[in-house]
Amino acid sequence: MQRVTITLPGPLCTELDRHVADRRYDNRSEAVRDLLRTALRDTAAPAQTGTAMGVLSYVYDHHTRDLASRLMHHHHDHHTLSITTSHVHLDHDTCLETAILRGPVAALRAYADGVLGQRGVLHGNLFLIPIEARVHTHDHGHGADHHEHLHVKDSF
Repeated sequence: MQRVTITLPGPLCTELDRHVADRRYDNRSEAVRDLLRTALRDTAAPAQTGTAMGVLSYVYDHHTRDLASRLMHHHHDHHTLSITTSHVHLDHDTCLETAILRGPVAALRAYADGVLGQRGVLHGNLFLIPIEARVHTHDHGHGADHHEHLHVKDSF
């Protein structure tokens, strides 16, 4: 861990302290680390490589012509990326869907672009969590077992 010192104007420092309190961080450093990770992830080049978990959330108007059908076909065309989805009716006109995804970063971004670019999708966001698969060997007294586990990485 390296120490970095920053100087903030008073109002920005007040906002940071409010953020620390609202999110119940132990200290400013934890909050700044999370904010920095988010900023770096959100500004990263779109051609990131590697594998990730993704959470795609979006709100759409279910009255938009053929939108539900187009979304369903898009989901089916990319079923290998999908782990689970949920659907919530927000009001008479709008629905919130979330999809938990796993796969290559480029494929997850393409999948999200295909959903978020649909006419009738009002709001949306893809949140990516970098992961890597590691093979672990466990010996429980009857020979070694090899298992592949997913691990969260610090960055892409």
